[in-house]
Amino acid sequence: MPPSASIADIERYWNERIHDLEMTRHPVGSREFFDDLDDYRFEKLHYLPRLVNFSGFHGRRLLEVGCGIGTDLVRFARGGALVTGVDLSATAIELARQNFSLHGLCAEELKVDNGEQLSYADSSFDVVYAHGVMQYTNDAARLVRECYRVLTPGGHGIFMAYNRISWLGAMSKLTNVSLEHQDAPVLRTYSIGEFRDLLTPFADVRIVPERFPVASRLHKGWKGVLFNTCFVGAFNALPRSLVRRFGWHLMGFGHKQR
Repeated sequence: MPPSASIADIERYWNERIHDLEMTRHPVGSREFFDDLDDYRFEKLHYLPRLVNFSGFHGRRLLEVGCGIGTDLVRFARGGALVTGVDLSATAIELARQNFSLHGLCAEELKVDNGEQLSYADSSFDVVYAHGVMQYTNDAARLVRECYRVLTPGGHGIFMAYNRISWLGAMSKLTNVSLEHQDAPVLRTYSIGEFRDLLTPFADVRIVPERFPVASRLHKGWKGVLFNTCFVGAFNALPRSLVRRFGWHLMGFGHKQR
């Protein structure tokens, strides 16, 4: 297991980095900047709207832990959810505020907060969403417990973690190409069983492996041709039932018992 890091180290790292910044040439904080990153995210994660109904939480109080620049949270807000977003990075929170403002949307609150020690009272939210944060936090089990604590009875938790036994992990080792944010102070991957164990506070837990190869704008030249044409095409020609468990993302769904 990777060593733990201080909260200050994790905060410093994420204050200095913005996901997928190379996917836009527009000024940071502009409307075009946010739209480009939204386009790229959902091009890469085209599975996400299929598994998460961003318009399905109208009038419900929704907390996103690790909201980043607010890309997913904006979609929940457009769907009518009463959204709150927290992140350890002050840089991300400031950008999330700009994102909401430029899109003419309102959030209940956007603030710096630690997902392992949330500042909200018990039973404050109907839904808690944490996509892409568990792998970068020191104590994922504690984060899950905090998410459970702030949920109302009957409330829903939606989580994502990286799959240790995945096509992308294997490709990273085979090609000696680092994973995204492999230099982060904390980066942990989980087996399906370990991820299920993390979510044990929740009832009726459902784990869905996702995030299979898609053509990427990150790959250039001959490597891009090999990856985008040969590998992506060959992998996706395989029956999904044979490769389902090797998805890079593990999506977890559960609810808090009444």
